[in-house]
Amino acid sequence: MTIGLLFAICLVAANLRTGLTGVGTLLPEIEHDSGLTSSWGGLLSTLPLLTFAATSPLVARASHRFGTTRLLVSALAVLTAGTVVRSLPSVICLFAGTVILSAAIAFGNVLLPALIRRSVPAHRMQSVSALYVTVMGITAAVSSGISAPLAHTVPGSWHTALAWGIAFTVAAFIGWLPRLRSDGPPASGGGTRSPVPWRSRLAWQVSLFMGLQSLGFYTAVAWLPSILIHRGATSNAAGWMLFYYQLIALAASSLLPLLTRGRHDQRWTAAGASALVAGGFAVLVSAPALSVLACTLLGLGGGACLVLALTFQSERAAGPGEAAALAGMAQSIGYLVAAAGPLLLGILRDTTGSWTLPLMVLIALSLAMASAGYGAGRDRHVRPPAR
Repeated sequence: MTIGLLFAICLVAANLRTGLTGVGTLLPEIEHDSGLTSSWGGLLSTLPLLTFAATSPLVARASHRFGTTRLLVSALAVLTAGTVVRSLPSVICLFAGTVILSAAIAFGNVLLPALIRRSVPAHRMQSVSALYVTVMGITAAVSSGISAPLAHTVPGSWHTALAWGIAFTVAAFIGWLPRLRSDGPPASGGGTRSPVPWRSRLAWQVSLFMGLQSLGFYTAVAWLPSILIHRGATSNAAGWMLFYYQLIALAASSLLPLLTRGRHDQRWTAAGASALVAGGFAVLVSAPALSVLACTLLGLGGGACLVLALTFQSERAAGPGEAAALAGMAQSIGYLVAAAGPLLLGILRDTTGSWTLPLMVLIALSLAMASAGYGAGRDRHVRPPAR
């Protein structure tokens, strides 16, 4: 593990949420200008997750065939193209560009745990995972905070604001190009591709924990500003509250490895973090004026859950090939679960005219996440399927 590779991993991490988190802040303006309903707005927020679910199972096979670095560089090029398409002044381009850039992000999501499993000593995997989650969180929080102000100050309004993160994409693309020379597809007589562990209970618990924590995060990113605006906040204030939520999540994800150093059993850590998320949604229901407290609880629990979900994909695998297979399964199933969140909340909001029922559903799902996290936190490896 070299400093150069660590920096390159962080460059990729900077692109894994930047293009997604700003959409929630801009969603009220996008709906107003485009005539989209809340249900269509929910679909726009759900499309990345559906794309992740559809694309993630393909990554391990493609990586085995073409090589991890080649695949990653190609994904960064596609991400650049998708970001440009999404920013064009067309509703069709808005949705099409979202699918394109989300497919590229899905490749990065799956490849990073495999890279960490291959390149990082076992005792440092959680620390490295926390580092790239920190980078991912910083850029995601900045995107949430500046997207609305950018939309009000730059030519092109929200179209331009959607594309600002392309600077990170170009930097990552340039940073990984020199590494193409040291990477290539496996030789024809190389190792076999690890099968996806569909019959492993532990793999399913890792997948469900990944999905439910993603559901909570992407639902908050998509609808928290709208919930706060509905209760009287301005769009800028709601955007900065989303920034605060992600800042707290960032602090939690950075501190978790220090608090759990040397601890291989993460059952109670995962369950406790999930309970904090449930508490945050409960505060939004029962005491909406305490939005700072709600965002603090959501950030503390969500940041810890994210690091754990990504770490489990590396630690619960027996090797790099198994890590890619487990990550592909966890992110395919996980994002399929997560995709229900923004769309379901949009539909429930349209149907009931209130945010109470949607938030109650999120509380129940957060408690289910505690159960899945307790199982995924066991200090065990996923058993390879019988051949």
